[in-house]
Amino acid sequence: MARSGNKAAVVLCMDVGFTMSNSFPGEESPFEQAKKVMTMFVQRQVFAESKDEVALVLFGTDGTENALACEDQYRNITVHRHLMLPDFNLLEDIESKIQPGSQQADFLDALIVCMDVIQKEIVGKKFERKHIEVFTDLSSPFSKDQLDIIIHNLRKSSISLQFFLPFPVGKEDGTGDRGDGNLPSDHCRPSFPLKGITEQQEEGIQMVKRVMMSLEGEDGLDEIYSFSESLRQLCVFKKIERSSIPWRCQLTIGSNLSIEILAYKSIVQERVKTSWTVVDARTLRKDDIQKETVYCLNDDDETEVPKEDTIQGFRYGSDIIPFSKVDQEQMKYKSEGKCFSVLGFCRSSQVHRKYFMGNQVLKVFAAKDDEAAAVALSSLIHALDELDMVAIVRYAYDRRTNPQVGVAFPRIKDTYECLVYVQLPFMEDLRQYMFSSLKNNKKYTPTEAQLSAVDALIDSMSLMKKEEEEDTIEDLFPTTKIPNPQFQRLFQCLLHRALHPEEHLPPIQQHVLNMLDPPTEVTAKCQIPLSEIKALFPLTEVIKRKNQLTAQDIFQDNHEEGSNSKKVKIEEEGAHFSLSSLATISITKVGSVSPAEDFRALVRQKSASFEEASLQLINHIEQFLGTNETPYFMKSMDCIRAFREEAIKFSEYQCFNNFLNALREKVEKQLNHFWEIIIQDGITLITKDEASGSSVTAEEAKKFLAPRENRNEDTAAVFEEGGDVDDLLDLI
Repeated sequence: MARSGNKAAVVLCMDVGFTMSNSFPGEESPFEQAKKVMTMFVQRQVFAESKDEVALVLFGTDGTENALACEDQYRNITVHRHLMLPDFNLLEDIESKIQPGSQQADFLDALIVCMDVIQKEIVGKKFERKHIEVFTDLSSPFSKDQLDIIIHNLRKSSISLQFFLPFPVGKEDGTGDRGDGNLPSDHCRPSFPLKGITEQQEEGIQMVKRVMMSLEGEDGLDEIYSFSESLRQLCVFKKIERSSIPWRCQLTIGSNLSIEILAYKSIVQERVKTSWTVVDARTLRKDDIQKETVYCLNDDDETEVPKEDTIQGFRYGSDIIPFSKVDQEQMKYKSEGKCFSVLGFCRSSQVHRKYFMGNQVLKVFAAKDDEAAAVALSSLIHALDELDMVAIVRYAYDRRTNPQVGVAFPRIKDTYECLVYVQLPFMEDLRQYMFSSLKNNKKYTPTEAQLSAVDALIDSMSLMKKEEEEDTIEDLFPTTKIPNPQFQRLFQCLLHRALHPEEHLPPIQQHVLNMLDPPTEVTAKCQIPLSEIKALFPLTEVIKRKNQLTAQDIFQDNHEEGSNSKKVKIEEEGAHFSLSSLATISITKVGSVSPAEDFRALVRQKSASFEEASLQLINHIEQFLGTNETPYFMKSMDCIRAFREEAIKFSEYQCFNNFLNALREKVEKQLNHFWEIIIQDGITLITKDEASGSSVTAEEAKKFLAPRENRNEDTAAVFEEGGDVDDLLDLI
């Protein structure tokens, strides 16, 4: 929330005189436009949970209600609402209770009333800013007698001023709208074109300019807005205000070096405030609903059990393991408290961006007014930056939270320097997925024309626009300036339901839908590359044909003899029988999901030669080993076992022995931990005891798994491949 020192006292001063209701045919009146602008301002304050206090003063009312009113002074001016936090009651007043009056009032008199409201109602309160916003069409007569006094008191009281008019006012000739071209432009046009301004309004414009320039100089003219311009700028709900509270801790390196630090949340995921509650549908009161929880046994009588006789249980498979509160307390991680400890350092290139996780980013600074901490932290930041290194950090917010492991990298700017902390994942946080490679498949190799077309599309859709003359880069889609559409829609619906409880919710506002559209400049530039993509990558509809059954498939010969032969075959293959084997008839290649089973099915049903099936299997083994992850090592081991067993059965011992020898040469140094798994499992060459044609003896097979320096140099002579092996597929 915003600190109390940042609060503002704001007075909305609205002209409701009869001229505010005048408008050209087909256009909204200044009165309605002013109400829209005020509504948008107040609703932004409400949903931002701002601590600013807002008052509302109306001039041109039929009655008079203000502290300065006397017989002929400050008439037709009403203080509708005193300074207080904005709420839905104020929005409802603006929506329905404020109506056009039949009188006119001096807007300078209304300014004096607003100043009086601020001076009297801020007593005992602390406001950093005081502000008056005037909404008028300047059609009412005014007196200049007290103008100098008004300007003097505004300066003396440090009260800022803004004017909102039905027409734009420029610096030079009184015309020109400073609307932002990037904002939606589908709002109402000014009600008065230049030719429609009356002499009274022209005189009012000069008066407003004089007041604003007396207060702010030339910059004061920037505080004069048109209604249409304001509607564009206020169409987005204001974000919730948050103060950044520092987290004080010590950055420790080893046991002898500690630096006092302050950490601030730089980026944090904002979530919708969970304020939903159950209320009575008729009275809309929460107190009218009482919730009662009863615990019952799962028996015929549904016997009630007192809460103190219940205990929490953790479901583990089909069992429930009871855990009391004492157990839960003992199970919790006990830390010593706050921690920001450097575990070590590494190259920044070793910490990939894909590993960044968590819902916040911390910026770490030295403690204020601590010169020693500032020097020490600055030295660390510059050393990391010069060496292109980062720190791996153990972070714990307090003793109640579990520790994290994260990375702290240096950030050096012109105005400050700090460490930026981002959380890193543990092993369980990673998700590994395996997909078949496209490199070795000629079917998926793109042509040069296709590659060029995709390159052109990427270039045309670049969101960075470089200005050659000014040598600057413009971000065409600045995400940090785009409000969350979820918040915008929620606030829109809450506001509508609060003001119109019986109506249906409105459609999503167009400017919210436009937020996530690509920039028009990018959309225009990518049309030609898209047409080239469409021509080079044609889409054809694939009609799936149903497999037609022949008479032979339907009327099969099911003699007993055939059944017996099938039974014998199943018994022989019983060691590898599974439900998946029932579907082997549809397997045409070795897949990445169950490659070992696919390989067995391929070689047994002879839908592919042993050499072809083994090449597919070896290709998957290479992919698995390329991940350098333990789960895929285990999958590779299953493939190697299946390869060896089937090679023995089909007398393809030399194919397997060649593969295993090449595998040893490739992984013994690069993936030594995987080779140790092979040694532990005792997977070695196929010997002549296992396959009659093999020339490898049991002793040679045993030495094959021994460390290289103890291995007989003549062992390699039994292989026929010869030469250096760079790739397993090249060998086979």
